[in-house]
Amino acid sequence: MALSEFDRNLIDRCLNHKPQAWEDFVNRFVGLVIHVINHTAQAKSIRLSAPDIEDLAAEVFLAIVTDDFAILRKFRGESSLATYLTVVARRVVVRHLFAKGSPSTLDTDGQEEFASTDGSAEDLMSNREEVERLMNGLEGEEADVIRMYHLEGKSYQEISTKTGISENTLGPMLSRARAKMKRSQGV
Repeated sequence: MALSEFDRNLIDRCLNHKPQAWEDFVNRFVGLVIHVINHTAQAKSIRLSAPDIEDLAAEVFLAIVTDDFAILRKFRGESSLATYLTVVARRVVVRHLFAKGSPSTLDTDGQEEFASTDGSAEDLMSNREEVERLMNGLEGEEADVIRMYHLEGKSYQEISTKTGISENTLGPMLSRARAKMKRSQGV
């Protein structure tokens, strides 16, 4: 889906610091941001309180306004604004959830959630300890890339800068590493 004229106008108003623009932006996308926070936390088996959700939403919106809306300035309009903001919000949320180390997890009735998954990439990454254990089967760059992307919440650009691996190579590398992790799990 392409960028709508309404969203294009909203971005322009924000970038030009028009009155009421930021409030309109927040009102339009706060529901999406909260949905991304809840979905990401659930996928990572993390329990969040209402104040935690509010704090994370504030972090997402702060990231958007940082450096005079740098995130909006980088948006190329090749997708809907909602799609772009979903990716931005997820990265901010993952980064903040794991910034303080291992988060608290949802109750799983004593069962390892990873063991009961269907093997999808999202399920594979939902249990931090299991990912760390399975990473022992990976070597060098693959382990580093999995750790940076899934456990530290770094973007492709950040990983590329740190490792020297091209951004275009990271997706296939992550896929191969996940496949190795699944094979070692017997999935």
